[in-house]
Amino acid sequence: MDKQLIAAEFRSLQDYICQYLEKVDGKSSFQEDIWERTEGGGGRTRTISNGGVIEKGGVAFSEVFGPVNDLMKRQLGLDGNNFFATGVSIVLHPSNPHVPIIHMNVRYFELDSGECWFGGGIDLTPHYVVPAQAAQFHQGLKAICDSYDASLYTKFKPWADEYFYIPHREETRGIGGVFFDHLKPSEAMPKDKIFNFCIDLGRSFPVLYEQQVIQGKDLSYTEEQLHWRNLRRGRYVEFNLVHDRGTKFGLLSGGRTESILMSLPSDASWQYCADIPKKSVENDTLKLLIKGIDWIAYPA
Repeated sequence: MDKQLIAAEFRSLQDYICQYLEKVDGKSSFQEDIWERTEGGGGRTRTISNGGVIEKGGVAFSEVFGPVNDLMKRQLGLDGNNFFATGVSIVLHPSNPHVPIIHMNVRYFELDSGECWFGGGIDLTPHYVVPAQAAQFHQGLKAICDSYDASLYTKFKPWADEYFYIPHREETRGIGGVFFDHLKPSEAMPKDKIFNFCIDLGRSFPVLYEQQVIQGKDLSYTEEQLHWRNLRRGRYVEFNLVHDRGTKFGLLSGGRTESILMSLPSDASWQYCADIPKKSVENDTLKLLIKGIDWIAYPA
């Protein structure tokens, strides 16, 4: 279970996810951009746009290495001289406001000191929160977690609530999911077990998203609902640029800017003091953007 094997399996995971998502979209296909990093390594960024479901999306694989610079040491707290990092990162922005935004990431990090860890997760950002669909999504994630350890979902679900939170808005980015970081091999979770969990989570990602797509892609929508979609996309942008650790690591490590920012939507809106009527489905969604909701037990 060395870093080259992990990178190779992540590369295969990217292939699988792209092939599956092309079937889900039904119209567009991914375009590949192969890039190299001057300091060491590179990656394959695959993007899809103007599809039957996906307006803009990306599935990126990277395998980068090199010296730990002073900025990385100060801001990321890395204790080592050289690093190796590999992973797959995905964000999909649909056209229809009744289909949610989704994100997934699995990654592996290793320092020349011998320290290593995994990170990742999946979270869902509906423009309109439908409790039954949120429950279905969380039930799927819990099943994956439970197949490895019955305690994982109870750890990783609150972690997602905390991580995918926009403190300056006092709201969660969406209905969460599961999230973990700096997960180091242990007796309870050895390296191969964490790795297999990451792969299973990645292979389940397009299946979970297809369930959401089927329920929303054929619903009609208005111009007002498109405007709301773009306002919610604006919140997504705020989180990714201000709080997301992956974005910070990529920029601080001299990563490829276009690939790092592939998570941003084609269009987003910011309206000054947007007036959201109290008796509206939009306001109903805002009320549900809070930490700690047990979506599996939430009333339909």
